[in-house]
Amino acid sequence: MTSTFPNISISTERLVLRPLDEDDVPALAAMMNDEQVGAWTDVPQPFTEDAARAWITGHAPADRAAGRGLDLAVTEFLTQRLVGVVRLTRTNWHVRSTELSYIVAPWARGEGYASEAALATAQWLFGDQKFERIELRTAADNTASQQVAQKIGCISEGVLRNACIAHVRADDGTWTDVRTDFIVWSLLPEDLEGAEQLAGGDGFTAFSDWS
Repeated sequence: MTSTFPNISISTERLVLRPLDEDDVPALAAMMNDEQVGAWTDVPQPFTEDAARAWITGHAPADRAAGRGLDLAVTEFLTQRLVGVVRLTRTNWHVRSTELSYIVAPWARGEGYASEAALATAQWLFGDQKFERIELRTAADNTASQQVAQKIGCISEGVLRNACIAHVRADDGTWTDVRTDFIVWSLLPEDLEGAEQLAGGDGFTAFSDWS
């Protein structure tokens, strides 16, 4: 069994998930500077185009090659516009488990893109990659992320108290750390039954050796 993820393209009815490339730099930087991304993630603020380029050309390929995870650009099928990012991290190849997270650009929120992309990634992980567990962690007050987890069939397993650092922007533009809880969710292969209808997806098509 391989211990690294392949270069992969996953297509759904509306989306294409593919490796990040340098053409994504401006859109990725703009997306990461959004207020909600700053509040709920540890992405440095402000997030520069140099930081986006370093992620795309350095961190993402290194994590994939080392077997730690996979970063996928989520793009609209028709326009090829960058909708968001799906990340797999903390991958355990012996247990066949990984942690999934997602970020959606502010202009694309409310369209069901996060659940469609997350569901397609889960289907690929369980089907093609023979994974047995996907874990999600959502900040206690991040209701939008929790709704995505519920929509794709995740089961809430409990709370990691005081384990998350969220961020609040002050009037002067600076950010302050605020401690909160993590809600832990899991998704197993059998949890996907009926999730396609709930998330509004029509399945996915995967293409290996993306180039």
